[in-house]
Amino acid sequence: MSRTNFDQLLQAGCHFGHLKRKWNPAMAPYIYTERNGIHIIDLHKTVAKIDEAADALKQIAKSGKKILFVATKKQTKEVIAEKAASIGMPYVIERWPGGMLTNFPTIRKAVKKMANIDRLMADGTYANLSKRELLQVTRQRAKLEKNLGSIADLTRLPSALFVVDVLKEQIAVREANRLGIPVFGIVDTNSDPNNIDFVIPANDDAKDSVEIILDACCSAIAEGIEERKAEKADEKAADAQAEAEGEEAKPRRAARKPRKEAAPAVEEKAAPVAEEAPAAE
Repeated sequence: MSRTNFDQLLQAGCHFGHLKRKWNPAMAPYIYTERNGIHIIDLHKTVAKIDEAADALKQIAKSGKKILFVATKKQTKEVIAEKAASIGMPYVIERWPGGMLTNFPTIRKAVKKMANIDRLMADGTYANLSKRELLQVTRQRAKLEKNLGSIADLTRLPSALFVVDVLKEQIAVREANRLGIPVFGIVDTNSDPNNIDFVIPANDDAKDSVEIILDACCSAIAEGIEERKAEKADEKAADAQAEAEGEEAKPRRAARKPRKEAAPAVEEKAAPVAEEAPAAE
C-alpha cells in the first residue's frame, strides 16, 4: 500500500526544485525536467522513496528505538515540532548544538543541569537568592530549554536522523555519518544526496511539501510503536498463561510424590539374600 500518491505530492508542490544554476549534479537521477529555469523533481521516484523510508522508519520504531528529527529552517520548525511530539520522538528546531551526537555525554550533562535547576527551584533552595541571581538562573534555564528542551528525554544516541534540508543541516548529517547513524533526508535539487542513506527527493522549502512527507513517515512510525505495544501485550499474556499453567502443574507433581515410599520394599527383599550368604560358607 502506497502511503502517498503522485497527485497529493503535486498538489503540495513537492515537485518544485531550485533554479537550474543552483543544482547539484548528483541529483540528476531524481530530476524529471526543467521549466522556466527551475528543475522539476520526478514525483514517481519521490512516491517510491517515501514508501521505502517509511517502511524503514516503522521497523526502527517497532524495535523501540528513537529517531531524532532535525529542521532549523523557519518555515518548517513548527511542522517538525508538532509531528515529532505527536509520536513522542525528540527533535531539534533551534540551532544545531555542535557535537550533539559526536560529543553526546556533554549534551547530556547540559540536560541534567536543566533538570537540576528545576529540582532546586521546586524544593525551595533558590528561595534565598537575590533577585539578580535568580534572574541569572532563570535566564540560564530558559536558554537550556530553548536549545535542549525537546531532547530532554533522549538518554542515548538516536538510532536514526530525519533531516529537512540536508544542505542547511550538513553539520548534523556529518556527525551522523561519522557515527554510522542512518540519515533520512528530504533532499532538494541543490543538495548532495550521497551522504544520505534514505533520500526523499522533494521541495524542502514549502511547508505543505514537508508536511505531506512528514505525515506519511510519522504515521509509519506510529504504526511501528503500536505494533511494538501489541507484541509486548501478547508476550505478557503468554508469560501469564505459562505461569498459570506452571502453578496448576505443581499440585499434580505433589500428588505423585507418595509413590517414592515404595522404595523400602526393595530393602525387605534384599534382606533374605544377605542372610543366606553366611550359610553358603
